[in-house]
Amino acid sequence: MSLNTPAVISRTSKVLSLAGQWNFALDPNGVGLDEAWYGKTLPDQARLPGDLTSQGIGNEVTAKTPWIGSVFDPSYYESDRFAEYREDGNVKVPFWLQPELYYSGASWFEKSFEVPESWLGKRIVLFLERTHWKTTVWLDGKEIGSNMSLSVPHVYELGLATNCESHRITIRVDNSLLIDLGENSHSISDHTQGNWNGIVGRLELQAMDPIWVEDLQLYPDAAKKDVKVRGTLKSIFEKRQEITLAAAVAPIGKSQPLEGKCEPCQIAISDEAVAFELVYRFDGDASLWDEFNPFLYEFSLELKELAASEVENYPVRFGFRKIEARDRQLYINGKKLFLRGTLECCIFPKTGHPPTEEEEWKKVYSTVKAHGLNHVRFHSWCPPEVAIRLADEMGVYIQIEAGSWPNQSVSLGDGDGVDGWIEAESNRILDCYGNHASFVLMASGNEPQGDNHEKWLQSWLRRRKKKDRRRLYTGASAWPLISGNDYHIHSEPRIQHWEEGLGSRINALPPETVSDYRVFIREQNVPTVSHEIGQWCVYPNFKEMSKYTGYLKPKNFEIFQKWLADKGMSHLADEFVMASGTLQALCYKEDIESALRTPEMGGFQLLDLHDFPGQGTALVGVLDPFWDSKAYISAEEYRRFASAITPLARFPKRVFQDGESVSIDLELAHYGEKTIEAAVPEWKMLNDEGEVVLAGTLPSRDLPPDGLLPLGIVSLDFKGLATPARYRFVLGIEGTTIENDWSIWLYSKDQESSKLGDPSMVSELDEETEARLNAGETVLLQLDPDRVKGDENGPVQLGFSTTFWNTSWTNEQAPHTMGVLCDPEHPALDGFPTGKYSDWQWWYVIKNAAAMNLDLLPESVNPIIRVVDDWFHVRRLALAFEVKVGKGRLILCSVDLGAKDNPVVTCLRKCLVEYINSEGPSDLLELSVEQIKSLCE
Repeated sequence: MSLNTPAVISRTSKVLSLAGQWNFALDPNGVGLDEAWYGKTLPDQARLPGDLTSQGIGNEVTAKTPWIGSVFDPSYYESDRFAEYREDGNVKVPFWLQPELYYSGASWFEKSFEVPESWLGKRIVLFLERTHWKTTVWLDGKEIGSNMSLSVPHVYELGLATNCESHRITIRVDNSLLIDLGENSHSISDHTQGNWNGIVGRLELQAMDPIWVEDLQLYPDAAKKDVKVRGTLKSIFEKRQEITLAAAVAPIGKSQPLEGKCEPCQIAISDEAVAFELVYRFDGDASLWDEFNPFLYEFSLELKELAASEVENYPVRFGFRKIEARDRQLYINGKKLFLRGTLECCIFPKTGHPPTEEEEWKKVYSTVKAHGLNHVRFHSWCPPEVAIRLADEMGVYIQIEAGSWPNQSVSLGDGDGVDGWIEAESNRILDCYGNHASFVLMASGNEPQGDNHEKWLQSWLRRRKKKDRRRLYTGASAWPLISGNDYHIHSEPRIQHWEEGLGSRINALPPETVSDYRVFIREQNVPTVSHEIGQWCVYPNFKEMSKYTGYLKPKNFEIFQKWLADKGMSHLADEFVMASGTLQALCYKEDIESALRTPEMGGFQLLDLHDFPGQGTALVGVLDPFWDSKAYISAEEYRRFASAITPLARFPKRVFQDGESVSIDLELAHYGEKTIEAAVPEWKMLNDEGEVVLAGTLPSRDLPPDGLLPLGIVSLDFKGLATPARYRFVLGIEGTTIENDWSIWLYSKDQESSKLGDPSMVSELDEETEARLNAGETVLLQLDPDRVKGDENGPVQLGFSTTFWNTSWTNEQAPHTMGVLCDPEHPALDGFPTGKYSDWQWWYVIKNAAAMNLDLLPESVNPIIRVVDDWFHVRRLALAFEVKVGKGRLILCSVDLGAKDNPVVTCLRKCLVEYINSEGPSDLLELSVEQIKSLCE
């Protein structure tokens, strides 16, 4: 008997499903092998396909559950804050979703079957579509073999059917950390899919001919007008048999039919494998596969035994496509390609394991494309065949990785078991999925470590290229930048980096739309794709908790929800989602446009379009883990700045004063399907009422799909426009839906000196100010941002951007805040152009401010300008609020209202001063002087 993992070929075969109840036993102590359980009837019952814990099998989760995955923040195990969540019966972890039960170890499954009479003389194959992790199979007590793949089906040769008697299959499944692939690898980690135990997808016996084809690989070449075919012919017979192989190609759907032929090949085969090669040649032009037109064909290999009348057919779907790297540019079928990608980190809360049904994957890819994207990177794992097949059909470029993130717990290239496993798994993936048109990119894994990882990866790349050049390879995602890479994936070309904190461009420098990464890109000699851009967080959406009806439960959300309630802010939960989400979308827009603005760039891979529920709970998606919208940005709005054809405008700044003018470069990132003929670029500026205040067009021209195209320069003169005001600059192509927009702000120069010396504005709560308040006056107290008190850890880490990844998993990386929340109709903000949530003009305020921590004040303090804290710190924060002190009104503001050359802050100061000189509310909360002073050092 032999163990076999062939290419997944949809072919005519007789199938006996093994789905249903199996005899079953847990083996937590690993005694089953010594006690020969493979020869016994097992005592319990379990359902296959399925996982154990979903059937109520496993151990209660405790504070000592041996999770697979790094816990970077040990406070859960040490802090009194989490004490109640470490108690038996109430265990809740804050760093990922968790199952109700947990089991790591061996499980045994046993089932009897009878061979149908029609199967006599056939090979019997056991097919296990998706397992976690190692399987070992016995037939009637005899060991058949083992398989440790996490990426491809486990396929076992059971031998020739010679009788119709009852037989017993026994399968041992072990989900222990058998080889350390990196404990955070998404192929095995509890961070995302969970360390499930079981077998899912198709579970069946297949009756196959005793002479068969294995590892059938196609090498289509539209330019040469041929399809080369390589495979291996095998037989279980010692006696030589004469075999004829013939081939045909048929179009699928609207693909162009091909007129061609393949000369039949005659082979003599015995029990030794024979490699063969065929060539199918055709006339005419083949339809090419890409994101716009995912044209597919079906290749059919016919196998006929000379002495038999039956013909066995081996169909394989494929596409004519050519992925290339020329200098610093990617090309698909000779056209420039820009990857607009997102990660998929095996995030499937309902099942834990990746789905093996079409419906879920159709939703994933249709959602990806609806947001303007064309690419999915499978981070440190490989999806099941259905996901790759649907990517073919729907036109999605995918990057598969060989199941490893060799970092933290293990290193690469130092002789550990991970080295050999990645090598074997890489070959298994290529053998199994190599024919798929969508499979255009491959990496060994993610972010490797080790003194020898570069040398090992250079060798890995040589072996991959020698085996299969139908796709491009990079050693690993993120690093290293080595000479063997066909393309690089690197984190340098993105806005925010790990440990950069408030020093990142988005937090340290005024907003603009000019920056790009051309300097770094031009230093490389192969295409560069930006690694894991974004990672911008949104506040937990507690409304989604009801969706977790399956394997994984949001116990982490339960913790965060209680913390918010403990601070009296439950009523603000939805607004916190909207405030942080609106800011998150702004951050992603700038991240994506910065990449699109960069000449010769290969693309980007977002982390992420949807949430990543692990690593401290990284809520980095505009979609939840179920690929559903969170309502603050639609797919239509998102794809305005993330599509194959995206207008771009380079504003040197976003804040102007009346009388200024600016010249902006207008461009079009055009990686679309075809030339836009006689295109007329049009632009307009609209006020907040939607009225056009400026407009124009640029000369008509043809716009080919050739990357970053200059459209022209537009000069904007703001003289005579109303101030202060927000305006929206819209750039599009006349007569099309191609359009993008940017907000800018215009302020009056006349406000510069106004209200600077107003006697109602003070900087100290001294005896004089206290006396004025006791006398019933209204005072604006501007607190020095450097003196504003934070908490026991120091000042609140206030930034313009929302939180990066999350504060728990980044060693408290700043910022800790997630944007502002205010009522634009509040009279204190009358004349200050703003919506309810952060927009780019708020950068000028945040940069000159500190967040006041109101935790020591009554919960009923209602800020004029609230700051949203992250869900781990959960502080009640503000930049401005109003209370009664003595008989007077006091407005506190922790913004430096005297900031120079800052028209936004000047406008805010003017509005606040005008407000304190007006009649205010009569029902203000009263605070003492001591309570006010508690806010300052």
